[in-house]
Amino acid sequence: MIEPYMAVGLITTVWGARTRADIKRNIEHIHGVMKAASWLSSLDFPVRYVALPEGALQGFTDEVFDTDHQTFARESAIEIPGPETALLGEIAREFGVYLLAQAKATDPDFPGLFFNIGFILDPEGKVILKHYKSSPLFPVEHSVCPHDVWDRWIELHGRSLDAFFPVVDTPIGRLGIMLANEGSYPENARALAMNGAEVIYRPSYPHPATGNEFFEIQSRARALDNNVYIVAPNTGTYFLTPESEWPIDTFGGRSFIFDFRGRIVARHEYGGGSSYMAGVIDIEALRDHRARSQWTNWMKDLRTELYQMVYEQSIYPKNLYLNRLPYNHEEYRRQVNQPQINKMFERGIWVRPSSQRADVQ
Repeated sequence: MIEPYMAVGLITTVWGARTRADIKRNIEHIHGVMKAASWLSSLDFPVRYVALPEGALQGFTDEVFDTDHQTFARESAIEIPGPETALLGEIAREFGVYLLAQAKATDPDFPGLFFNIGFILDPEGKVILKHYKSSPLFPVEHSVCPHDVWDRWIELHGRSLDAFFPVVDTPIGRLGIMLANEGSYPENARALAMNGAEVIYRPSYPHPATGNEFFEIQSRARALDNNVYIVAPNTGTYFLTPESEWPIDTFGGRSFIFDFRGRIVARHEYGGGSSYMAGVIDIEALRDHRARSQWTNWMKDLRTELYQMVYEQSIYPKNLYLNRLPYNHEEYRRQVNQPQINKMFERGIWVRPSSQRADVQ
């Protein structure tokens, strides 16, 4: 039996890292916030799960400054495991927690490229899961995802849920990762749930989407749809560079933990500075609901043959970066984004607005 425990989402200030040496400052800050969070959050139940915001280690330098992909891979991306995860592992050991984080990182099988990777450290400080982000914030992120190198990825890892949506079975439940914009697409949460996930880590989302409630609506729906917990910490204030004098509240707060019925079990509206949130995770209650509900344990009723028709025809191009480096912002808009929109019109899925139709006088 898994006793109820406390999950903590840290809301940390971030200094955008230009080089790997800059990351250490952010890790030292994470340690300080963790000390404060663990002290009060453990008063009801023991803290066993701690989640960092996306960008907590490096910030978002490649996106903000439209950084050349190879330059960032060489100067700013990390290895997982590596020196930075070793420092985080010390924090995991000190507090006896599973620590979930994210970083832009290289992969020895793809020289010169970097990916956006979520990872889990166990209470011994060991990396026990790596998840490669499958749906970057396409117009601005420079990281490569497995679909961009599809043929090579399948060759190396096979074609399975584990290859794209890994889940690790632990003494506190089955844990999975869905980074930021991945939560904008219901398929990513469903894939994790179909692979057994019970608690999904979903950091972070920028303003104005948080203020417009996208982050809450999406995360809450993914929790309810799949009967999973969603732990969704958002980033605190952001210094664009290590030398920046003034921080920016780029993300707008709105951190949450949702339970397997879509109910809020933790909320933090605060976006400035650094803080934390905490809520109870009850894995046995989740499992009992899945086993006994006749209606709202939705996944047992999936009519998969019907839904397969939705995906028979490909939409987003695979192997986009198998033989070339990622586009910069303007190139992506011109070479990928606009052609994809045109494809939706040409297939008759969408209808062009009047301003783009030649038949409208």
